[in-house]
Amino acid sequence: MYFPFLYECDIIDKNVEIQERCENMAYNQMLQSTIEGVKAIARTDLCVMDTDANIIASTVSSADDYRESVLTFVESPAEIQVVQGYQYFKIFDGGQLEYIMLIRGDSDDIYTIGKLVAFQIQNLLSAYKEKFDKENFIKNVLLDNMLLVDVYNKAKKLHIAADARRVVFVIETSKDKDSDSLDIIKGLFAGQPKDFITAVDEKSIILVKELEEDEDYPELQTTAKMIVDMLGSEAMENAYVAYGTIVDKIKDVSKSFKEAKMAMDVGKIFYSEKNIVAYSRLGIGRLIYQLPIPLCKMFIDEIFPETTPDDFDEETLLTINKFFENSLNVSETARQLYIHRNTLVYRLDKVNKATGLDLRVFEDAITFEIALMVVKYMKFMEESQY
Repeated sequence: MYFPFLYECDIIDKNVEIQERCENMAYNQMLQSTIEGVKAIARTDLCVMDTDANIIASTVSSADDYRESVLTFVESPAEIQVVQGYQYFKIFDGGQLEYIMLIRGDSDDIYTIGKLVAFQIQNLLSAYKEKFDKENFIKNVLLDNMLLVDVYNKAKKLHIAADARRVVFVIETSKDKDSDSLDIIKGLFAGQPKDFITAVDEKSIILVKELEEDEDYPELQTTAKMIVDMLGSEAMENAYVAYGTIVDKIKDVSKSFKEAKMAMDVGKIFYSEKNIVAYSRLGIGRLIYQLPIPLCKMFIDEIFPETTPDDFDEETLLTINKFFENSLNVSETARQLYIHRNTLVYRLDKVNKATGLDLRVFEDAITFEIALMVVKYMKFMEESQY
């Protein structure tokens, strides 16, 4: 049996490691900008290495020459040392040695500058790690990769409320790896420190939003519309937003995420004209989406042994859909289609003759509409390389 969400989770899991590497690169670039700024002010060279003497950031052209002395310094008990015309500083995070910083010069002024820069890098490291730990934690919660006791312990450690009301939004645009849209969404919610925004695969942006007590589903619809409008105006992208149900516990955020992912897929299949889809309003599409393909084929073969809904021409299908929209009202449907009432009756009789279903009868109409949705679902699964 095929479960679309499980397949997507496999893809997401593989992309987490890639994104972590990208975030490390971003941090290293931030360090490089920092020491280049210091060099411009202090007019002296700096270099930052990890505890294996790998160069993280540097303005020193011959930094490789100092690797052996850095490795020796790592093993020494000293926290500051002067070697080969450079002052060496150890940078710790939570008591663990993370980096060695080198600054050229042995004067007291250079020592003071070195202490200030080491302190700044340590603060940057702490802030980055806290941000990274929070994002990594949210990803693991979304993917159900943590034991329940670990979820609550980690949330407490990271100062993330365990009992707050939250909902998950999934946002997609027509572009893969859409960094511009990700930046726009981050900017849109920049003033909301309790919200989490991440991209866990190449297609989706995930927003985990914390809600106030008076916020409910109408407010979620407003937020979704704001996202669609912003991406449309700023990124010139046609965006699609789906969201799950509101949950009260951090452990249930994964449930809201799964619902949002399902809503996005179900929306693509059955409600392609909509940019916003709520899980709570999926209707029968949610049920059909979870049916195994063999059962769907069996249903179609039993209902339509000689023909399928796909065999009808576009005019007939348009007529049927408009007839359903108007609650099986013949007169209103004919008026909206600008055709004579007898023309509509003729088309309905043609469907009856081909399928044995009289769409003017409620039960037959329901059967036919479900069949149309099942066919759409089967096509979607085939295109998704079922």
